[in-house]
Amino acid sequence: MAQLPPGIRFIISFSRDQWYRAFIFILTFLLYASFHLSRKPISIVKGELHSYCTASNDGKVRFNSQSQKARDAPAHQLPDNGTDCGWAPFDQDNYQQLLGALDYSFLCAYAIGMYLSGIIGERLPIRCYLTFGMLASGAFTALFGVGYFYNIHSFAFYVITQIINGLVQTTGWPSVVTCLGNWFGKGRRGLIMGVWNSHTSVGNILGSLIAGYWVSTCWGLSFIVPGAIVAAMGILCFLFLIEHPKDIACSSSLATHPRGYENGAHRFWPQKPVPAEERSKSQDPEMQRLLVSDGKHSVHQNHVVILPADGGGGMAAISFTGALKIPGVIEFSLCLLFAKLVSYTFLFWLPLYITNVDHLDVKKAGELSTLFDVGGIFGGVLAGVISDRLEKRASTCGLMLLLAAPTLYAFSSISRMGLEATIAMLLLSGALVSGPYALITTAVSADLGTHKSLKGNSHALATVTAIIDGTGSVGAALGPLLAGLISPSGWNNVFYMLMFADACALLFLIRLIHKELSCPGSATGNQVPFKEH
Repeated sequence: MAQLPPGIRFIISFSRDQWYRAFIFILTFLLYASFHLSRKPISIVKGELHSYCTASNDGKVRFNSQSQKARDAPAHQLPDNGTDCGWAPFDQDNYQQLLGALDYSFLCAYAIGMYLSGIIGERLPIRCYLTFGMLASGAFTALFGVGYFYNIHSFAFYVITQIINGLVQTTGWPSVVTCLGNWFGKGRRGLIMGVWNSHTSVGNILGSLIAGYWVSTCWGLSFIVPGAIVAAMGILCFLFLIEHPKDIACSSSLATHPRGYENGAHRFWPQKPVPAEERSKSQDPEMQRLLVSDGKHSVHQNHVVILPADGGGGMAAISFTGALKIPGVIEFSLCLLFAKLVSYTFLFWLPLYITNVDHLDVKKAGELSTLFDVGGIFGGVLAGVISDRLEKRASTCGLMLLLAAPTLYAFSSISRMGLEATIAMLLLSGALVSGPYALITTAVSADLGTHKSLKGNSHALATVTAIIDGTGSVGAALGPLLAGLISPSGWNNVFYMLMFADACALLFLIRLIHKELSCPGSATGNQVPFKEH
């Protein structure tokens, strides 16, 4: 018999469960990357919505952008500073406040909707819920760009579009985190989710490049193309997303379990003898439900444990107040409020800042701003690896927040020294700002959503995730709004605001950090073995 080719040997070296986990990892990565891809264009297009041109000596208008719409639109004379070629109503002197209001409309709706989204998501099929959200998000992202082609200049039109888009995008995060949490146990969760969370930066980078390609020629396509991509990914979600490993008789943990068989409303898992000390070491809630936890006797060879067929669906979904009582949820939620304030200020205002400081056109500024997200990829992975190794989530976040504040101060000073200095500070700031944000929204949320106090109730994960990310989204709404209000007085003041926010984020973690250092593994409960009573 001929030897199998190396490629085939590689494929069959992985189990069926491992291939399914890899598939879900990649699919959910792409699904949420497309959400972020659709959020980025507004920050790229800001410089085009308010762009200046000057009047030459012969009275002709000389444009600083290539927008055909700007060429066709009548020029509006500004007192003493030339001619404005922006897009009404963003061509006025209060353009920064108007652009900030657009960000605030989206993010405030997102924050409010997130609290409801987790509760709704626990009670609906994840696949259908996420598909609806992606199709709706694609439609309203594209609708913003339609304003370009139909020459719409109503500020209310753009605000309402942003509000509805913010609401429908709340379907994404609780859904993908719950799905990933169903498929992966707690072993190396920080590393796995740190790598997976790079979808945020990948989506931002792709969104910047796509929006930047059309921003100077036809900025409407900067929204329509990302909207079409999100909608297309929604169709893929409906066709391929598997919500839970039990749907195809797979294991949710990295260890292999005996294959069970189903009968009516229950699933039967024949068990092999398992010593009591082995049971006490198991940390995966899904595994714990497969074991008899009398704490004294091993399981007989022919013992059968009867489980609900829906993998825990027999338990009631956790209430909002019940989720708040989980140790660490409130502290991490408030920490994320300020951490996300910093991150989203960069997300929505960084291209405009680079345009003003380094005097680049909007396309080059958008491309350069992607380096912040490149740094964010490394920061998220680094935070996950460190927290896994030290088994201290709060301490890892605290250390990065402590380093982020002086780095932001250095950013405001060094970035003015030239393009090379801006590149270096973008990478470093991206890593330190995005690291805590990535860790809290992924590994910490999953740890708390499967906390030992829940007794294996899998219905808590989406609710806890929504509470943490929803509270963080309040900060995400405030950050860009404050930046729009403060930036007219100088960009330095914006950076002082961001440094203060980082200090507040660190302050809310002090108790958990002290608890981790004095009693390792107790802050999120992710290293404490789960035991039935």
